[in-house]
Amino acid sequence: EVQLQASGGGLVQAGGSLRLSCAASGFTFDDSAIGWFRQAPGKEREGVSCISSSDGSTYYADSVKGRFTISSDNAKNTVYLQMNSLKPEDTAVYYCALRVRGWGCYGMDYWGKGTLVTVSS
Repeated sequence: EVQLQASGGGLVQAGGSLRLSCAASGFTFDDSAIGWFRQAPGKEREGVSCISSSDGSTYYADSVKGRFTISSDNAKNTVYLQMNSLKPEDTAVYYCALRVRGWGCYGMDYWGKGTLVTVSS
């Protein structure tokens, strides 16, 4: 059974940083894509950043480019999202998600429970 365990959310002031972690179990990264999505109150869920396990290709939403960095440790089946220069509009529940085959930050097959990130102004 594939499980995705996200952690690292919390409350931070604007301009601050947080690092999210997503540990995958029951699955070995192999030509897959894993990443982060978020959903703010009253808004649709959006893709934030994804990374390919095969060649390290990355995707970033325009709203986070230059501020967020995604990385992976395939040996630990763990993906990280380093979030710097956080803004109040980054406040959302962040979800880790896995696409089993192929590159893309869409069509995810598995979802973890979210972790709340709150950025105060």
